[in-house]
This record gives sequence, structure tokens and C-alpha cells, in this order.
Amino acid sequence: MNNTKIAALLHRVRETNPLVHNITNVVVTNFTANGLLSLGASPVMAYAAEEVADMAKIAGALVLNIGTLNETEVNAMLLAGKAANQHGVPVIFDPVGAGATNYRTDTSAKIIRELAVSVIRGNAAEIANVAGEKSEIKGVDAVQAQGNVVELAQSTAKKLNTVVVITGKDDVISDGSTTYIVRNGHALLTKVTGAGCLLTSVIGAFAAVEHNLLEASAAAVSAYGVAAEIAAAKTAGSGPGTFQIEFLNELFLLSSNEIEQYSRIEKLG
Repeated sequence: MNNTKIAALLHRVRETNPLVHNITNVVVTNFTANGLLSLGASPVMAYAAEEVADMAKIAGALVLNIGTLNETEVNAMLLAGKAANQHGVPVIFDPVGAGATNYRTDTSAKIIRELAVSVIRGNAAEIANVAGEKSEIKGVDAVQAQGNVVELAQSTAKKLNTVVVITGKDDVISDGSTTYIVRNGHALLTKVTGAGCLLTSVIGAFAAVEHNLLEASAAAVSAYGVAAEIAAAKTAGSGPGTFQIEFLNELFLLSSNEIEQYSRIEKLG
């Protein structure tokens, strides 16, 4: 996949304005909605068990995020996920803090067991715990992930029959057979609550317009990273608050020329 394809997928998101159904955590709801709107997608946050199945089946993608999970929302996620599966809607899963507590780890396993998950996005420690490997977690942040991240992405993708996105200094995206490395992004993203969660939803927006979920995921990660780099350059020295606002601006303003110029994506042989 080249930079031209990434730019074309971003244009497709903006042109089609896909509905992205988010069942996400209370910390990031507003930021996620604003980020998707800035990108050109149409966010909806529907949590009630009485409507999640109806909403999921008409969405372009369903995003499940367990950042502030409780049993009511887990039940809603399963109802929505099963409806999405029945209607061919891709399910994007963010196992926030998997490994931090047994409840998070068990919930992640239950979602993966009961639903056909299209894409899983997390940091290395979260993905390791989802795959059944031990990795240290402090709160909902990764402390340490042992081993090779590329191998972890590839093995987890094969094991779970899904696309795996591991975000970090360099991002790894794999379906178990083909693997991309994305070297875009900026450290200030780690200072903004919900930056990873928004990325998961942005992957959902790209997945809503591209059937090749590996390419959709890699394109989303790279475009997101380019926007962050430009925002960081424009707000140098101002801190994460100013960066956060400018980042939303850059998701809106990001051009095909900027993607062509700045996207750094590598397909592993």
C-alpha cells in the first residue's frame, strides 16, 4: 500500500461520511465524537441495550472500548457486536487495560470469544494479555511488553483470526500474513487522554469504507500520525492542551499532499 492509497481512503471517508457506532468509555466520549467529526465521519454514541443492535446493524463500523467497563455496557457490547456480525458490519475492539485486572482480561476474552472481531487495537501490553501472554499493566497504561512487537502482532492476528494494530513509538499492523510498520505520530499523543481511543474509532471510520481491513487499519494509523506531527509542529512549546485542539484541526485540514509527503509506512517482506 502506498501513500496515494492512504490519501484516497481519507478522501473516501470524507466523501461517504460513514456512521461509526461507538460504545466507548466515559472519559473519551466527547473527544472521540469531535475527532470523528473533524475527520469527516459521523459518530454516534449509543449504549442502551434496547437500541444498540438496531444502531449497530445500520452503522458502517462498530467500535467497542472497555476503558470504563461495567456489566451493563458489556452486555450492550455483546448485543451490538452480534447484530454487527449478522449484518456484515466490521467490529473494532479496544481492550483498554487488559491485564490490569481479572475483570478487564476476562471481559476482553469474552468479547473475542463471542464475537467475530475485525480489528483489535491496543498497546503491546494489552495485546499480549489479550493473546494470553503476561505483560505488565499499570492502571490502563502499558508498563512493559516482553518480546518482539512484530512477532506479537503476527502471532495474535493468526491466533484470533483478526487484524491486530499495536501502537507505540512505531505502530505495527498485521493480519498474520502481511505486516505494515507505520512510523508516523508524535509523543504528545501520549499526553492527551483518549488519543489511543480516538485512533481506534478512526480505524473504524476507515474500515467502514474499505473492505481490506488490513489496509484500512494501516491507512488510518498513518493518516492519524501525520495529523499529529503537523499539529505538534504548529504548537511547538505550547503543551498538550494547545496540541489537542490543533490536532482536531489537523484531522479536519489534513490534505492528500500532506499524506503523500509525510506518511511513512513500510510493508515487511
